[in-house]
Amino acid sequence: MSDRSLSSRLCHALAVCAVVLAGCVDESEERAGLGADAAAPDGGSPDVGMLVPPDDAAPAPDGANVPADGAVAPPDAAPDPEADGAVASPDAAAPDPDAAVIADAAVPAPDAEVPEELPRFSFFVTSLEAMRMLSGSENGFGGNLGGLEGADSICQRTAALSGLPGAERKMWRAFLSTATGGENGGPVHAIDRIGDGPWYDRNGRLVAEDRAGLTSGDRPAGDAQTVGDLPNERGEGQRQFGDNHDVLTATNERGQFAGGGRAATCNDWTSAVGATGRPLLGHSWPARSGRSWMRAHPAHGCAAGVNLIQDGPGRGDSVGAGGGYGGLYCFALEP
Repeated sequence: MSDRSLSSRLCHALAVCAVVLAGCVDESEERAGLGADAAAPDGGSPDVGMLVPPDDAAPAPDGANVPADGAVAPPDAAPDPEADGAVASPDAAAPDPDAAVIADAAVPAPDAEVPEELPRFSFFVTSLEAMRMLSGSENGFGGNLGGLEGADSICQRTAALSGLPGAERKMWRAFLSTATGGENGGPVHAIDRIGDGPWYDRNGRLVAEDRAGLTSGDRPAGDAQTVGDLPNERGEGQRQFGDNHDVLTATNERGQFAGGGRAATCNDWTSAVGATGRPLLGHSWPARSGRSWMRAHPAHGCAAGVNLIQDGPGRGDSVGAGGGYGGLYCFALEP
């Protein structure tokens, strides 16, 4: 081979190497340029794909409680209010708005039911209709009233028949005396059983202001229209219904037991046998045989019976033989 041919081939080989070397330099510079762009030294925006690591690799904020293994606690973890002197939330001490409601629980509601005012009604004479209905007999009870307790019950139930709302809610007592059952086995006085007054009839009219007004004379010291004809539970004067003035009392003009032993009270109001005794009667309205509302004359006996006809002294041995049916005076313990 000639020297000229060898020199030509050598030059060709060197040219090829120069091309290859130039390509390598260009590729290296391109890669270097990409790295510079990723670092964005000029403050430009870096490639989104080359930004900060994922959230779970983000550095913990100052003061965060980082576990020993380097894991960051979840951002929504509740802080310990007692740790590191942490301050409680301002809402923690806020008062419960329902607390005032509980404190005021004893105050009645505006629409709470107001206790009904009781009527001014505290005296009546039991009507013939009431005595017949409650005894279950046309002749009434006679002298067997079931004792003082039974007599009080008659008054209580008759008050309920008055038609006046609230009357039955009062405590009613029969104006009766007994020979026994009192202190040390002594008598019970009617005047001591009925409270202190004042007392009013079904119409609201005064019967007497106090006990002295009941014992100051033959008639109570009250409204003239009332005391002259003591009314029944319906507020009606008794005289219009016949000769019915006799009312059981066994009581003297001072309101006390009139004496005579148990016979004078039909065995303390437990006997309806005619011959048992002759209890003392009062007059609900004045009659020729007596004016006193408490003490007029003795009954004919203790048997049950009704007599509404004026026929003199009457006949038979019943409590009503002289003009009546064995009615009772009833007083409430409150006006």
